[in-house]
Amino acid sequence: MPHSPEAKKRVMTRLRRIKGQAEALERAVEEGTECGALLQQLAAMRGAATGLMAEVMESHLKETFQQPQKALSPAEMDTEIDQLMRIIRSYLK
Repeated sequence: MPHSPEAKKRVMTRLRRIKGQAEALERAVEEGTECGALLQQLAAMRGAATGLMAEVMESHLKETFQQPQKALSPAEMDTEIDQLMRIIRSYLK
């Protein structure tokens, strides 16, 4: 998770945008909006979630692999990589 105030602010901004998109989508469904417009909104939400995932992933990678005080053994590095790959694979399904 992003720890700097700037990174946390960016993540929170993205989350609020996604929340707003979800609320707009809910209203659109309730109002009977046509499927094409709903699909556009869903695509926008998916893009926003993908951007958020990329930002959090980048932060995690930097925290894990660039911190000199957190030198990982080869076994620890393999464990970290395995955990990240599980997350990525589940997201890509």
